[in-house]
Amino acid sequence: MAPGGGPTARRGILEHLDNGEVVIGDGSFLLTLEKRGYVKAGLWTPEAVVEHPDAVRQLHMEFLRAGSNVMQTFTFSASEDCMESKWEEANVAACDLAREVAGKGDALVAGGVCQSSVYKDHKDEARIKKLFRLQLKVFTRKNVDFLIAEYFEHVEEAVWAVEVLKESGKPVAVTMCIGPEGDMHGVAPGACAVELAKAGADIVGVNCRFGPRTSLQTLHLMKLGLEAAGLSRHLMAQPLGFHTPDCGKGGFLDLPEYPFGLEPRVATRWDIQKYAREAYELGVRYIGGCCGFEPYHIRAIAEELAPERGFLPPASEKHGSWGSALSMHTKPWIRARASREYWENLLPASGRPFCPSLSKPDI
Repeated sequence: MAPGGGPTARRGILEHLDNGEVVIGDGSFLLTLEKRGYVKAGLWTPEAVVEHPDAVRQLHMEFLRAGSNVMQTFTFSASEDCMESKWEEANVAACDLAREVAGKGDALVAGGVCQSSVYKDHKDEARIKKLFRLQLKVFTRKNVDFLIAEYFEHVEEAVWAVEVLKESGKPVAVTMCIGPEGDMHGVAPGACAVELAKAGADIVGVNCRFGPRTSLQTLHLMKLGLEAAGLSRHLMAQPLGFHTPDCGKGGFLDLPEYPFGLEPRVATRWDIQKYAREAYELGVRYIGGCCGFEPYHIRAIAEELAPERGFLPPASEKHGSWGSALSMHTKPWIRARASREYWENLLPASGRPFCPSLSKPDI
């Protein structure tokens, strides 16, 4: 199958999903740009869209070339409570960058908000909704194609975000950063999904905090909850690009390796192909990634689901599926690795003889 173009952005996100098409999201921005020296850990705010737009543009381009057909604005924590007077400039710049790159590949642009920094201490619905509305005004002015409320650990706040974003009249996706145990108030995943659907969300799912396997377990519980309530919503998965079977309810934040020692946990491209197939079989049609998801991980999703999409991404021009390019190697033992069976069954070593396979969460 030759690389080709994706679905045109002339149709909206819901038209793609209603038609059963696979929509591929993008991947990691904060952790990736921190590693490249453009974002400071701790605050995790996206000043890079103003200070280093070329770096953000390049990462958008890499995800686009890898197969993503959604460019999400780099506006995580770009709200007034986190950035004070800089918030509006950052949101405007992020929208412009996402739109510029989306136009190069007919991708959709999604404006994104996340949980506020004030909810835990001040559950002031009016104040928090005002924060969401400020960002929404920019997204509306910039005419993004749809909206995403992501990274919510409390369903109550996620519902508030959905209610605000629905005021725009645009499609709304919402993802929670929870595992199978549910949100931080103990609301089960299925119940969370039902509340979000009733609030008006068109697309419901999970993102961040947990690796692919755990995230799909959570999404399965969400699906069951929706079905039991007689509700039907499109499902969305954007997990970590790290293996995190040992983390607790708070996800990878509680692992001692977070955020600067996670490299030994990075998923291989083959792990992500398995994730993409499992997500598709679960009924998920919006499939992407979050922290740790590099462009080659997005390419893995696009390659695994190429039969369903009908085309390969441009980045596949330089990649042999399941190691097929190794068949040209001069070493016979390396040529023997040019098969799906080899990479699917490989148990990769870390090269660290004194490191345990799992860690004990700090909490």
